Amino acid sequence: MKFIIATQELNFALSKIQHVVAAKSTIPILGNVLIEAYNDEIVITATDLTVGVRYVMEAKILQEGATTLPAKKLAQLVRELTVPHLEVSTNANDVTEIIAGASKFKLNGMNKDEFPSLPDMEGSIHFSIKQSDLKDMFYRTAFAVSREDNRFVLTGVYLKIENGVATFIGTDGKRLSRIQKAISIDSEFKSGYIIPLKAVDEILKNLTEEGEAKVALMQDKIAVEASGTTIVSKLLAGDYPDVNRVIPPSPSTVVTLHREELMALLRQISLFTADTSHSVKFTFSPGELTLAANTSEIGEGSVKMPVDYRGNKLEIAFNPNFYLDILRHCKHERVLLGVEDPFNPGVITDQEEAPIVTSSPVPLFVLMPMRLSEE
Repeated sequence: MKFIIATQELNFALSKIQHVVAAKSTIPILGNVLIEAYNDEIVITATDLTVGVRYVMEAKILQEGATTLPAKKLAQLVRELTVPHLEVSTNANDVTEIIAGASKFKLNGMNKDEFPSLPDMEGSIHFSIKQSDLKDMFYRTAFAVSREDNRFVLTGVYLKIENGVATFIGTDGKRLSRIQKAISIDSEFKSGYIIPLKAVDEILKNLTEEGEAKVALMQDKIAVEASGTTIVSKLLAGDYPDVNRVIPPSPSTVVTLHREELMALLRQISLFTADTSHSVKFTFSPGELTLAANTSEIGEGSVKMPVDYRGNKLEIAFNPNFYLDILRHCKHERVLLGVEDPFNPGVITDQEEAPIVTSSPVPLFVLMPMRLSEE
């Protein structure tokens, strides 16, 4: 194998795939990247056997072939090189020589035949979607996914396809995020998939605001192709819970809240919450919202903001950090909060005008209340 490639292009490609490389593995070759040269293209592949990334770029191919090289060392070396182009060649013993101007380096590789191939997506169901839309849907849901392995099926983003609509859901049992989008797919098709968080993170890194993404789905794996990069991942096995049971159908009380102002007040009042409870009391009275926290170790705080509330006094407690997470993943100047009573979940939607329609495609977030007595 022998080729000439732009240094910046190779550096960019390695930055795209190196997060997938297994840091510690009992299989040594998983610490390497596969480099293939053919048809005036270089294909670089990395995998940890759960998630795989393939990146394609142009190069001047002088001799076709393939090898694997230690990912970390190669990335570190290329990052330090300042010449515009590199000449790369590999001999029959998988020793790769890299010539950078007057500098010359040799890296010991491993035979490509030992490198595991990425899963075949033959026979998959597939659809295209704007990269910006897919990026938004993963961004709005991944933050709510559980980081605890004891609830394994909640450690991924759930993708449900039904009636030509893709629904993305993330939840850890205490908060929930849901966003929907109509897609071009057979309206009769219906299925659900749990995408592991690591795969979601890799997909997010590779999506841009322009162009289309191609999504291919099989019962046990997913592939997303965008901007020359393909991410292939195994899916999580298990039955995702029916989250519709925790989404209040139509909350009786709906309040419009200024997002930035509420975020500032929540950051202030969260300083007075205990590490064990993280509970802030929301008190709604005519025209006003009061946020209060009181802990014996720290002290107490109370902040107020004007709101369009007209009803009787209403108290409910929420985890301020979870609420802040939700507000960070909203985009409008104002959001709606729908509540029923202190014991049922609150609904937050990224929209400025009532009513809250929980069946609409508007980004929707559900937050479980905390016991007022904990404060």
